Amino acid sequence: MATDTLHHGAHAGDHDDHEHHEHHDVAGTKVFGFWVYLMSDLVIFGTLFATYAVLMRGTAGGPTGADIFELPLILFGTFALLISSFTFGMGVLAMNANRVGQLKMWLVVTFVLGLMFLGMEVYEFHHLIHEGYGPDRSAFLSAFFTLVGTHGLHVTFGMIWILVMLVQLQTKGINAATRPRILCLSLFWHFLDIVWICVFSFVYLMGVL
Repeated sequence: MATDTLHHGAHAGDHDDHEHHEHHDVAGTKVFGFWVYLMSDLVIFGTLFATYAVLMRGTAGGPTGADIFELPLILFGTFALLISSFTFGMGVLAMNANRVGQLKMWLVVTFVLGLMFLGMEVYEFHHLIHEGYGPDRSAFLSAFFTLVGTHGLHVTFGMIWILVMLVQLQTKGINAATRPRILCLSLFWHFLDIVWICVFSFVYLMGVL
């Protein structure tokens, strides 16, 4: 009887180890697959940056970047997005410590900061279109609206993803299913921050010089 119990315990332990390795492999595959997606997204943004570089002088007698860019406003949105990258990092640390309450709190803070950034972008677009500087005004403005708007659309999708994860954390907590999703969302959010730094430097800073 004791021998059977030992064998049963050994088999149970082997089964648990097997399940643990299976979950680890699936999570690793998901994260790797998401890296592949990010590389394809990088190609898209690289194409948009190259297009903007070609068209940035094509103002067709209209305004240049120096005429329309409001750096104080853009700086506000930039700092909000950069800080949101830090808050998301704190959320990942909370997840690694299995603190679901702290993780949800940091995700909410990240969402609010992302909302502030989007508010800046929507205001800028609305203001430019109201002044008659819409994407149909010149090749420069078409490239500008496309590049910045594509980034803003990605941020919007990221914020929707944050809301979905908040619901899943509320119902499921931190488990083998939600962990890789948070990690993939973290990669996506940090990727958007890096892209925005490039946008801010190449489009806005170079535009006002």
